[in-house]
Amino acid sequence: MPLDIRVLDLTQNLAGPYCAQILGDLGADVVKVERPGAGDPARAWGPPFWEGEGPLFLAANRNKRSLALDLKTAEGLEIVRRLVAGADVVLQSFRAGVAERLGLGYADVRALNPRAIYCAISAFGPRGPLRELPGYDPLMQAYAGLMSVNGHPGQPPSRVGTSLVDMGTGMWAAIGVLAALGERERTGVGSQVGASLFETALAWNAYHLLGYFGTGRAPGPAGAGFPSIAPYEAFPTADGRLMIAAANDGLFLRLCRALELPELAADPRFRDNPSRVAHRAELYERIAVRTAAEPTAGVEARLREAGVPCAPILDVAGIAAEEQTRATGILQPAAHARIPRYRAVGLPLEFDGERPAARRAPPIVGEHTREILRELGYDDERIAALEASGVVEQGDPER
Repeated sequence: MPLDIRVLDLTQNLAGPYCAQILGDLGADVVKVERPGAGDPARAWGPPFWEGEGPLFLAANRNKRSLALDLKTAEGLEIVRRLVAGADVVLQSFRAGVAERLGLGYADVRALNPRAIYCAISAFGPRGPLRELPGYDPLMQAYAGLMSVNGHPGQPPSRVGTSLVDMGTGMWAAIGVLAALGERERTGVGSQVGASLFETALAWNAYHLLGYFGTGRAPGPAGAGFPSIAPYEAFPTADGRLMIAAANDGLFLRLCRALELPELAADPRFRDNPSRVAHRAELYERIAVRTAAEPTAGVEARLREAGVPCAPILDVAGIAAEEQTRATGILQPAAHARIPRYRAVGLPLEFDGERPAARRAPPIVGEHTREILRELGYDDERIAALEASGVVEQGDPER
């Protein structure tokens, strides 16, 4: 299944690196260009840190090689142009106009390498009044309406607790790149792919937007529930809460039997899903009284035996310890220069029963600088001169 291509990763933070990591997981040789010294700013995003490394960086940069060079120098740009000439994919997430000023815009890359797929990841895309503004995940969750439907009624808007807009944009970018590579097989030439944080956030809000178009009413937060299905939310137990998803009439009947609440199944207010949604508050109270009388494990066992979907609300420590997590094989070890017990959360895909491997742990800054320069034809004397002038930097695992 290896994706036998070279990817030049000129991105930083999360969205672009996550796209490049997906391609690397699929087999691509990914060369990540970082500034000497600090490298990708995401390296410093913490605490927490794991042996001095930022978890956000670690989560988006495996299966890559790091080349540390100064893009503000003519020699550094010449090295990048050599990499462009041999790349199948060029990823960049510069602010508006920066790629063009560096001579790394789409037209520049196409002139150097007509077969290259050029992928630009931006905040707002190439059009519209905000196209030149920077953007970050929480800003997009706010601006695209996601925070307005997250959290609990009557409480302040809440950001989703993971960077789903950044990571989603990386996913869409990777899908676009793979589609463009397929098209290149047909035409022999590359193309331009674009993905933006704003458009990704809008896409995550699609069914809320369609509901608004149909009714003219903007939805609000629904807590742990879902506004169009009932019962479909977290219910109290004697020692916590349990998420219950009785998403159709058959599952609702099973729920009523499992909880020994036959009167709910016979109540015309709850005869079908639209009726249950209309009387959500009453339904919730009737079920909650029953679930609150028993520990979470007991209610969960009842419902699972009855075939009703449910789940305890675990924290990160809990899910890390779960047997199901271990059984998937998604937690993958790899040799890291500074973290002896490094594990990656692998790609959530399998091919013929096999998950793509974490072949390389996330690199230290410039870990592969000399290796990559030698591949480009630089001899050791020239590499030493570039290092002495500060144009490039070889990483040191001991620092």
